[in-house]
Amino acid sequence: MTTTNRSGKTSTRLLAASLAALALLALAACSSTVVREGGSRASTPKYGATTVVKRGDNLYRIATNNGLSTLDLATWNNIAPPYTIYPGQRLRLYPSDGRRTASTTTPRPQAGSSTRPNSTTTRPASTTPTPPRSTAIASPFAWRWPTEGQLVGTYAAGNPTRQGIDIAGAGGQPVRAAADGVVVYSGSGLVGYGELVIVKHSEEWLSAYGHNRARLVNEGQVVKAGQQIAEMGRSGAARDMLHFEIRHDGKPVDPLGYLPKR
Repeated sequence: MTTTNRSGKTSTRLLAASLAALALLALAACSSTVVREGGSRASTPKYGATTVVKRGDNLYRIATNNGLSTLDLATWNNIAPPYTIYPGQRLRLYPSDGRRTASTTTPRPQAGSSTRPNSTTTRPASTTPTPPRSTAIASPFAWRWPTEGQLVGTYAAGNPTRQGIDIAGAGGQPVRAAADGVVVYSGSGLVGYGELVIVKHSEEWLSAYGHNRARLVNEGQVVKAGQQIAEMGRSGAARDMLHFEIRHDGKPVDPLGYLPKR
């Protein structure tokens, strides 16, 4: 996340460090892990198979249980460091383009094959790279602004410290669900986000609400769009503000591309 003052820049650096430290704490709520695998064993993809992250899971555990390397699992699902995953997130157990993307090895030439310049060799067919996912992913929801206030931080693709937007306001003002869903996390276990609420809207879509003063909903609770789920605060932040994220298949997207213009 980011804010417009010096203290905001400091909190951004602290957030990045805190997210990395979360991997070592192995918290049971929104688990993350750093890839630390010895050797380079190749994974055996399970084409067409997926798994849903459960409370207490982390990438290493899921990869091991499915006979995959952690790096492959992270790469196939475009999960960047610090490898944070969320309860309710669906992970693909195979590469999207049908090829291994992380732990592959280069095959050796077959015995008797020639490497002379004038010899005829058979080259593998060129593979067209998979185009990057469009930032304008269609959403089935009519998203609402989660709170009132000044926009003081914006989303930046690929920047792990700017995965959502920051909205400044007054302590205690209502924070509301941006769409219908079920609360899959309500707690303060994700260091750097303060008092955090995560709402699952479907198998593909999540929204996160951080830095609250108080959380008003429990895990498993069904919420409606516009329903108050928290009070704005500054837990884990330098000022009263809401950090808001929208995620598709666990990957952050720009909330401003989905919220109504104002």
